[in-house]
Amino acid sequence: TGNEWNSTACPDSKKCAQNCEVEGVDYSGTYGISTSGNSLSLRFVTKHDFGTNIGSRVYLMETDTKYYMFKLLNQEFTFDVDVSQLPCGLNGALYHVSMDQDGGMAKYSSNKAGAKYGTGYCDAQCPHDMKWINGEGNVEGWKPSETDPNAGVGKYGTCCDEMDI
Repeated sequence: TGNEWNSTACPDSKKCAQNCEVEGVDYSGTYGISTSGNSLSLRFVTKHDFGTNIGSRVYLMETDTKYYMFKLLNQEFTFDVDVSQLPCGLNGALYHVSMDQDGGMAKYSSNKAGAKYGTGYCDAQCPHDMKWINGEGNVEGWKPSETDPNAGVGKYGTCCDEMDI
């Protein structure tokens, strides 16, 4: 919970996966993500009952359990960003990463969540702030953030190819 691991439930990464269960999230209330028609909005900072969330990511889904996989070779990809609504100092970036379509369920037997719950994220910066990597808790070497009550960094990062557009 928050930026600390429960040492009883999560003494190590494998036990954490065995002892914990998956729950859904409140995308609008916690992460500031909303849709209207064919529009998607992401607030950079969202204050909620348990603190403040900074930043968010979304994934397009092909089915309830599979991410949509873009095949970009010799294809055109277009998108619009309404920069009139973008706060000063932020960018409206879009990028593609080579995540497993099922969120890593087939590759990692301890991953019971998969794409349905948004697991399997990776990028070229190998983020160490991910709480779950390859179906296990990123418990080893976890250092809670001194400024963010929901964040921290662990020993492991989650790396894959990335293409920024």
